[in-house]
Amino acid sequence: MLTSPVFAQADQLTNSQLLATTPYAIAVGAVLFGAATTFLAIMQRQASQRAARSANIQVMELSAALDEKENILNGMSEITVIWRDPAATPSIVGPVRQVIETHISDQMVLDFESWLTAQSAIEVKFKLADLLAQGTEFEFGANGSADQRFRVCGKLVAGSPVLRIARRIAEEETPYVLPSASKSQLDIETCARLFDKLNHPAWVRDVRGKLVKVNQAYFELLGIPQENRTGTIPELFDSAALLRLREVGQVEGSHSVTEQHQKFGTLDVTKFKLINGTAGYAVQGLASNEEKNDPRASFLTAAINELRTPVAVFDGSAQLTHYNKSFADFWELDTNWLDTHPNEKAILDRLRTQGHLPLEPDYKKWRSTHLSSYGLKKTREDMWHLPSGQVLNVIASPAPNARGVIYVYHNVTEKLALESRYNALIHVQEETLNSLREAVAVFGTDGRLKLHNTQLSGIWKVPLNLLNKQTHISDIVEMCDRSLPKDGREIWADLKSFIIDISPERSNKTGRISRADGRLIDYAVVRLPDGQTLVTFVDVTESAAYERVLKERNEALETADKLKDAFVQNVSYEFRSPLTNIIGFADLLTAGEAGQLNEKQKSYADYIRASSATLGLLIDNILDLTTIDAGIAELNTEVLDVAELVEKAAAGVVATLQVAQDDVPVNLSISVSKNLPTFVADGARIVQVLYNLLSNAVRYSEPGSKVSLDVTERAGRILFVVEDEGEGIPEDMISSIFDRFEGRAVAGRQRGAGLGLSIVKTFAHMHGGTVSIEQREPKGTRVIVNLPAEQVSQGAAE
Repeated sequence: MLTSPVFAQADQLTNSQLLATTPYAIAVGAVLFGAATTFLAIMQRQASQRAARSANIQVMELSAALDEKENILNGMSEITVIWRDPAATPSIVGPVRQVIETHISDQMVLDFESWLTAQSAIEVKFKLADLLAQGTEFEFGANGSADQRFRVCGKLVAGSPVLRIARRIAEEETPYVLPSASKSQLDIETCARLFDKLNHPAWVRDVRGKLVKVNQAYFELLGIPQENRTGTIPELFDSAALLRLREVGQVEGSHSVTEQHQKFGTLDVTKFKLINGTAGYAVQGLASNEEKNDPRASFLTAAINELRTPVAVFDGSAQLTHYNKSFADFWELDTNWLDTHPNEKAILDRLRTQGHLPLEPDYKKWRSTHLSSYGLKKTREDMWHLPSGQVLNVIASPAPNARGVIYVYHNVTEKLALESRYNALIHVQEETLNSLREAVAVFGTDGRLKLHNTQLSGIWKVPLNLLNKQTHISDIVEMCDRSLPKDGREIWADLKSFIIDISPERSNKTGRISRADGRLIDYAVVRLPDGQTLVTFVDVTESAAYERVLKERNEALETADKLKDAFVQNVSYEFRSPLTNIIGFADLLTAGEAGQLNEKQKSYADYIRASSATLGLLIDNILDLTTIDAGIAELNTEVLDVAELVEKAAAGVVATLQVAQDDVPVNLSISVSKNLPTFVADGARIVQVLYNLLSNAVRYSEPGSKVSLDVTERAGRILFVVEDEGEGIPEDMISSIFDRFEGRAVAGRQRGAGLGLSIVKTFAHMHGGTVSIEQREPKGTRVIVNLPAEQVSQGAAE
């Protein structure tokens, strides 16, 4: 289909116009949306203002109503104290000064001692505490300190404790009467129903004083059987007592009085007025004639007063009858209040209020469980964990009277702390035992395993879970028979006979067990002072193998040492024969027996002679050491001439000085004190000591230097001091210079065999003396041999 050009042009114009008008349309839409939003905001604001005005009107009306009620309360002749929060400060409403008529402030209303007598103040405080703690309502008359009478009433209103105090105008004022008789009758019936729950004798009388209702405890006190409890109710008191009780009950409120009953002794009677009658109940007094004459009651009172442990006694009705000072002090309770003989429930509630009782999530259930102690046939114990951190063991025992309870509050805090420390110590002990390499087992006198560590299971291949404190040694025998079938039963059967031996003469035992599996076990059985037996096991298989190897090696070394000594001794004797020949022929040559020698030949002969003498001395040293090591060296002591000994030693040293003919001879200086004491020693050994010291000093001295030997006496001992001017001994060699084969080379000189100073040390010790060595300044060495003048042979001491 073909489109006309005219229509095509019209379509183009329409689209252009639409594009041109689009911004205007958008602007118009935005304006309309803004106007609608503004209108809605204005409407919302007007609604909010209307709601605010309505709320202000309601607040003003409520405030006016509250002011009106407060004015009504202030206009009444009574004071109202309201606790919205028992822990916070209460609100006080009412004309305080009009009601009390004493110059006190509103804050002093709760200071009952300032406007009530002492007795009334105490009674109000106790009843108020019960109201705040457990919601117990009350109403009674109280005496003011200015001859006034007040009616004090405590109630729970909307869950908040409220105390109302009203002043009575005259003693003859009619008691407060509830609005309707039906309500009064209901209170009497409620009172009668409550009395049925009491364990004390209770009654209700009409306005004429006639008994209209008594509880079961009343009949039980009179001893009337169940089948005879119909008809006229017998009186508990005589006419005189009834007259006194009637006089006590003339004033509204509750009153207590003590009456003497011929049959039942002292009765504490509490009587209070009802709307159209009176009610009362009696509690057997604490000091009845029967109890005064009962030695058991007197003994109980005296006994608990002497105890430092808190004790409290309650009768069958849960009334406190006895307590000691420790009880009042521990629980921080007022003795005046305790003397009113409160029931245990009230005491528990007060302790909970003071924060002394255990923190239980369901306090009522806990209290009910605790109060089930009444009627116990045997003692019951409970643990109380107090907020203070103390722990009490509360012991409840049946009291002598029917259904009564004696509580003993034993503080076991320290005991539990000791038990905790003991358990920690036992834990440390177990950890220590488990860390030991040895297996440990302790058996009791009954043959049962009391203590052990994990190593016991490992050594004897017994499952650890089968070992406990009740495992008998016979069970262990069976276990070892299964784990070590070849010899396990036989080994433990022998151990069992010794472990369970109860003979007084039994002793400890040690030994080694060689098991069939190749393990070596060392054991020890130790008797403990308490009659138990300690057994230890150590696997020494590896250490025994090492011990065997070391023993074999030691035996080999000892054999080698003996061979060495034998070899040295034989060789030394073999050297002695040819050396003697050499020395003899050298002497013949020197003496000219074989013809005259020229100077060079004579020098050679002297060299042969000196070297032979040195070799002979070395052989003698070796032989001496051999005899010392063999333990056969002895001293041949005699009285000696010290100067002669020194001369022999010096002569031997002078002979060796001929060796170095081209050098300037060493200057040998000898000095012997004239006042020496008598010297008793082995002469040959002393000469050998001096010769070794001098020859050692000469060997390490420069040609032309000085070597001196001074002999003096000090405190009954003889000192041989040898000094030289050589290079000295290094510091690192002084400690080992007297050891064998420690010869040293100094300043390029020849190293010695290392036997000379060792011989000196050995012979000095055999004479009971000492040897010391020190360096000289600026150079040189000093050796001091300190010997006793008279001594006893010391043997070959090293």
